[in-house]
Amino acid sequence: MADACKTCPSKGGGSKGTCSTMKSARAVQDIAITTALSKIKHKILVMSGKGGVGKSTVATNLALGLANRGFEVGLMDVDLHGPDICRMLNLTEQLHRGREDKTTLVPAMRYNDRLKIMSLEYMMDNRDEAIIWRGPLKIQAIRQFIAEIDWGRLDYLVIDAPPGTGDEPLSVAQTIKDVQALVVTTPQELALADVRKSINFCRHVNIKILGIVENMSGFICPHCDREVDIFGTGGGKKTALAFDLAFLGSVPMDPKVVAGGDSGTPYLSSGAGSAATKAFDRVIDNVLGKLPGPHNPTP
Repeated sequence: MADACKTCPSKGGGSKGTCSTMKSARAVQDIAITTALSKIKHKILVMSGKGGVGKSTVATNLALGLANRGFEVGLMDVDLHGPDICRMLNLTEQLHRGREDKTTLVPAMRYNDRLKIMSLEYMMDNRDEAIIWRGPLKIQAIRQFIAEIDWGRLDYLVIDAPPGTGDEPLSVAQTIKDVQALVVTTPQELALADVRKSINFCRHVNIKILGIVENMSGFICPHCDREVDIFGTGGGKKTALAFDLAFLGSVPMDPKVVAGGDSGTPYLSSGAGSAATKAFDRVIDNVLGKLPGPHNPTP
């Protein structure tokens, strides 16, 4: 609501009427957010302390894996400066800009019958254009992703956040009060140090932590399929134990996962049967164990 502050008479801006109008619009949006979230059973914020740990890969394959098991799932990309979800799922069309009514946009993007997608990239005419926004614009965009998109009834909403503890995860925490965090790390100490900051962030803003996933835990050789510990292994589990958190599983590096992300055909949920696929299936099992679906999914 930075614009409202600028127009407030006490700040030397516009009229009281302008400020009241903005407050009224905010109140209407608050109601829309509450209504939308009431139709979503579980909200999962996938976050990390640093970049490059495979957070978007985990978020994408978690959402797709849940959808493949028969649940109704939404995937919301709030990594506004570096949205990757569209490319990882090979979605190239823009969001349908038409409205069914005066307040609600319908997400036209579906990866399949059970997975809906929302990303700022849909709104961009040029996907390579830089997003140069300060906090208030990012906060408003995230609120609009919830209020103005008709997600419908979902079992799970998976939210892909940018690395760190800035505006985007803070906005999610303030807007979605019952969101739970899934923290992604890699095994090396540098990543784990940043993960500890993410854990403390969640506790400071009262986000319940669903658990920790250790990504890139070992490397699967493309020639012999043997596993090599390039970055070490076990750091995520040790951190989970130290903070009394659930360890949701470890996923090894696999060149096929990288190729799948680049081609828009996510490999971890492809059913190909690799070590990475099986590891991620165990992660999904553990998530379902902590956040069971509200119904038995359709086979």
